Amino acid sequence: QVQLVESGGGLVQAGGSLRLSCVASGIIFSRYAMGWYRQAPGKQRELVAIVTTGGSTNYADSVKGRFTIGRDNAKNTVYLQMNSLKPEDTAVYYCNANRVGNYWGQGTQVTVSS
Repeated sequence: QVQLVESGGGLVQAGGSLRLSCVASGIIFSRYAMGWYRQAPGKQRELVAIVTTGGSTNYADSVKGRFTIGRDNAKNTVYLQMNSLKPEDTAVYYCNANRVGNYWGQGTQVTVSS
């Protein structure tokens, strides 16, 4: 059974930082591209950042220079370091594992107050 468990969300003031973590089980983690997505109320889910099996990264334009994605294959974990947070970053953040199958975590709420 595949499980992706996110943690690290919370309430932070604008300009602050949070670090999200996602621990995966039930998959060979190193073989999966890992990503973070987010969904704000009334909006579609959107890609925030991805990291490939080889360590290449890609970011949404709205978070470039502020967010950093990383992975630790030894710990089956993907991280999202979020700095200089803005109120528009408020959303539920979801972890995603993608290869042949596509798996999602349950999400973690991030709220940025102005």
